[in-house]
Amino acid sequence: MATFVLTVLGDDRPGLVSALSATITAHGASWERSQLAQLAGKFAGIVVVRVPDDRHDALVAELAALEGLQVATERSERVVTGETSFFLLELLGDDRPGIVAEISSALAEAGVSIEELTTDVREAPHAGGMLFEARALLDVPAGATQDDVQAVLEGLADELMVELRLSEQ
Repeated sequence: MATFVLTVLGDDRPGLVSALSATITAHGASWERSQLAQLAGKFAGIVVVRVPDDRHDALVAELAALEGLQVATERSERVVTGETSFFLLELLGDDRPGIVAEISSALAEAGVSIEELTTDVREAPHAGGMLFEARALLDVPAGATQDDVQAVLEGLADELMVELRLSEQ
């Protein structure tokens, strides 16, 4: 068995997940994990699939032929480099350009990897304007503590004028 990551993009319409999952199942593959969303009229997703080695090429060919979807596949072999800790970052503040760029840059400089990131922009209740919110699962290298990561982010929180909360997972 081999593990592959599929990236999927197309115009949103009913039946896309059904077509994708039926194709995967027809080739003896297993749908392991996914993140799927409708964003601005587009269907976008990432799916981790395990498939028998001898069926991979046929699966890729049939996925490429799905109408209205662009599907790319990439073989995955996760390398574990040592013990890590996971923290959940929750952020909320006035929306402005650059929040994700500045937070992700500071985390990268500290050796912290973003495992998952979800963001949204919504209207601020009773205040007008827009709020930016983010939730990120952070993979922190061995030896780093919650206080270390908090210290990296606190200076940015003041500068960006956002509230953030960091909790151990």
